Amino acid sequence: MATPGKRKVDADQADSSSVSSSTSKTTPSSPSKRVTPPKAKKDASATARYTPPVKKHQHGPSPKWVPITMFGAWGVGLLVIILNYMQVLPGTESGGNGWYLVAGLGSILAGIMVATQYR
Repeated sequence: MATPGKRKVDADQADSSSVSSSTSKTTPSSPSKRVTPPKAKKDASATARYTPPVKKHQHGPSPKWVPITMFGAWGVGLLVIILNYMQVLPGTESGGNGWYLVAGLGSILAGIMVATQYR
């Protein structure tokens, strides 16, 4: 039985403590700074996990209608805005119509949205 207050020491530890006591006079021994426990063997559940392979989508070049629609929407939007300021469109004789500007800017925005799909 172990007596209270005394610690059981293995033979290996006793040898190392006697060596360290003789060397501790020259250099102080520092305790281990290890925080994480040593790595254990992997359990079977960790190796049984399945990770499906990543599929890369290969997209070809855009169809012909994408750049045509993009430039067409930009052109129509710009044309509507210019014609609104020139007061050529119906309803713009009395100082312009804000809805033509909204339609022109909306058309330009639609062209920008189509441009994001261009490859």
